[in-house]
Amino acid sequence: MTTLVLVLGDQLSLSLSSLRAADPASAIVLMVEVAEEASYVRHHRRKLAYILSAMRHHAEALRDAGWTVDYVPLEAAHGPASFTGEVAAAVERHKPDRLLVTEAGEWRVQAMLESWQTLFGVPVEILTDDRFIASHADFHSWANGRSDLVMEYFYREQRVRTGLLLTDGGKPEGGRWNYDKENRKPAESDLFMPEPPCFPADAITREFIALVQRRFQDLLGDLDEWDLAVTRGDALTAQAAFLDQALCSFGDYQDAMVSGAHRMWHSHLSPYLNSGLLDPLELYREFEARYRAGTVPLNCAEGFIRQIIGWREYMRGIYWLAGPDYVDRNFFGSTRGLPSFYWTGETDMNCMAQVLEQTWRYAYAHHIQRLMVTGNFALLIGADPNAVHLWYMEVYLDAYEWVTLPNTLGMSQFGDGGLVGTKPYVSTGQYINRMSDYCGGCRYDVKQRVGPDACPFNSLYWDFLARNRDKLGANRRMRNAYASWDRFGVDTQEKVRAKAAEVIAGLDEAPYGPGPGDQG
Repeated sequence: MTTLVLVLGDQLSLSLSSLRAADPASAIVLMVEVAEEASYVRHHRRKLAYILSAMRHHAEALRDAGWTVDYVPLEAAHGPASFTGEVAAAVERHKPDRLLVTEAGEWRVQAMLESWQTLFGVPVEILTDDRFIASHADFHSWANGRSDLVMEYFYREQRVRTGLLLTDGGKPEGGRWNYDKENRKPAESDLFMPEPPCFPADAITREFIALVQRRFQDLLGDLDEWDLAVTRGDALTAQAAFLDQALCSFGDYQDAMVSGAHRMWHSHLSPYLNSGLLDPLELYREFEARYRAGTVPLNCAEGFIRQIIGWREYMRGIYWLAGPDYVDRNFFGSTRGLPSFYWTGETDMNCMAQVLEQTWRYAYAHHIQRLMVTGNFALLIGADPNAVHLWYMEVYLDAYEWVTLPNTLGMSQFGDGGLVGTKPYVSTGQYINRMSDYCGGCRYDVKQRVGPDACPFNSLYWDFLARNRDKLGANRRMRNAYASWDRFGVDTQEKVRAKAAEVIAGLDEAPYGPGPGDQG
């Protein structure tokens, strides 16, 4: 009995449920580098090279572990340049008695998996992805009957399920579930920041860097200064370096932004977690062990665990709960395209220039840079939330739809009207000034609302509140903001809104926004 096991590009784990359900003696593992997946959004060049190289290295790891691997390179396709076409060709080659696969992370791919049994006439078994704590059924059960799906309560339930950072009596360590208020310190540029390990490109990675440069010439993003892990061993080295060198300060400075410092105390592990090179459960337990040993402060351990068993698991749950039409939600009815500087980085706003330059150079920006700089600006100008989502899918190394869509359309752009967030995450330039050193190097004055030197975020923020009052006026978390706006007086309000209209009128809309990349 021959079993064909399909391993997807974000399932690079030797303990995958489909592998555990198969016998290496009678199974063939199928992995494909398929043009359809390489180009369904215009991936950052670094992201594309990373995924392809990590897949090729994982195939080697599978062979070393005793598996027979049928690996289809991008430039040696057996059939149509699609997942389904390659699986059809593999079924023809191997004549399997059944096909095993772990459920996909995205609606689009899951629909493909579910069509195969009918298409190929071969039994297809789709197994649960147990790399996550909460299954789809678990999340649906938690959400059922709730009027508000607040992440904090889901997070607490996950803590109870796992026992992470709980006392013997089942209470949260330190007496509180959440230490977020202790994790909002700004950072100075002269603070010592750890240097994580770098992983120079090996022969396989160099091959893919050359392939991406040759075949995907219309894609943007730098491939220089390669430092990414593409094997589980190197990803574990990166994990250990974060735990040893940066975790002790991660909590304090996780929201801080410093010019020219893209790593700071962040882990940079999300690409490895989301592609499967690292196991989240192993990481959780390591955090807790270090806290118990007294080497990591509670606010740091709790802050990072909340990011993973809270936000990461919660976003996946929301994605599958909301359904495939979630992507079309547009609470504010916003229609603008993103300004072209989202692709060029050419803007006088120093905060935007800093984050965009870093994004195109490293395919990375941390959560506050995404939420309160690029996302904040897009929401304030009335950008189409789906266009914003596609941009984030394009540019970030850790971007997969199941996590990026609810984070961007839901949390960042409030496009779902409050399913994910209890209020829009918008601010004037004062928030950016408080949490960064960006404003000191900017040609705009963060203290001014109007005039030629006024920070654009200031007028845009107040204009956003004014034009969306019918939708947001009753939101209890927006009451203080609207009370402040009402105290401005009519004359000031008119000047601020005129300035905002001037800012928006001066923005172009990128003529080459999100779209398909070069498919060769």
